[in-house]
Amino acid sequence: MSEQKIALVTGANKGIGYEIAAGLGALGYRVGVGARDAARREIAVEKLSAAGLDVFGVPLDVTDDRNVTAAAELVERQAGRLDVLVNNAGVSGEVGPGWVQDPTTLDLDMVRAVVETNVIGVIRVTNAMLPLLRRSASPRIVNVSSSVASLTLQADPDVEIGPVMAAYAPTKTFLNAVTVQYARQLAGTNILINAACPGLVATDFTGFQAPRTPEQGAAIAIRLATLPDGGPTGSFFEDAGVIPW
Repeated sequence: MSEQKIALVTGANKGIGYEIAAGLGALGYRVGVGARDAARREIAVEKLSAAGLDVFGVPLDVTDDRNVTAAAELVERQAGRLDVLVNNAGVSGEVGPGWVQDPTTLDLDMVRAVVETNVIGVIRVTNAMLPLLRRSASPRIVNVSSSVASLTLQADPDVEIGPVMAAYAPTKTFLNAVTVQYARQLAGTNILINAACPGLVATDFTGFQAPRTPEQGAAIAIRLATLPDGGPTGSFFEDAGVIPW
């Protein structure tokens, strides 16, 4: 019998992250449920456990160096290695009417906060977990991005890409660029890293005003987390295939 695989999902207490954890758990993975809020994390772990899944809670604030280091130590104690890291935690930042973030009136502290979570937080967590990922036979990293990250789509007047989001959208473009840099640096290793677009999903992030369910949104991340050896790396995917940069 093959050894049980270990996954860590950030922002896994609700929404897409919760469904990614549930989906990987249903495939037989032991899943670390990463979340900042202790009460919500505990509730998520209880629900997933009640569904028969093998999960454990991981206190994880992606913006805090010491917290992330402690999370890596916890995963090491719990499992000794990591096969899958899904960087799902993210924030939009304050939005105005119509979900618009007007670049001409942006609060710079808000922009910094969104970058800290959506980009620097991913780097912080990834680097903390890399020693554990290197112990895996087939390590996978998935960065949850968005189609609003695509400069090609954003710049095309014939494509409906949603409202102007001058803080959030560029952080996802930044995240995609970081994903490519990791793929270049890790070329020749067995680590595959890709960006995933879940689509427009009905969660509290979107005010539940979206056509896709969290389970549907989780599907592409789960697929990239379970890629076979020799699969793609350094790419940007949605359910239908590759998204242009």
